[in-house]
Amino acid sequence: MRLLTADEFTATIGTPPTPVDVDGPPPFDFWPYYDAIPHDHFAGHDFSREEVTNVWQMPDGTHQHVLIASGTPNVFMALVLNLRTASVLGHHLLDLNKLYGLSQPPTTP
Repeated sequence: MRLLTADEFTATIGTPPTPVDVDGPPPFDFWPYYDAIPHDHFAGHDFSREEVTNVWQMPDGTHQHVLIASGTPNVFMALVLNLRTASVLGHHLLDLNKLYGLSQPPTTP
């Protein structure tokens, strides 16, 4: 199980990504990989619902990002799929609260 750094994760993002229907069949069964992610990689967030909320196809035709929601708003476990090899490249805890300061109170001038 490979925990991707922010730079490694970002390197797999292409613009513009295309949304994929989350109700459609996945390109391969990635759940065994997800089930084997070490507990500490979840950083205390509850992912017990195992709910895929977003899937993004990258324009390179190789990478797909599967976002699994946590119980914390705006926090996802992102699995980076390699479609050419039908394997999971790695995973990244995507905390949009930290990344974009979403949980921070607004600042006053």
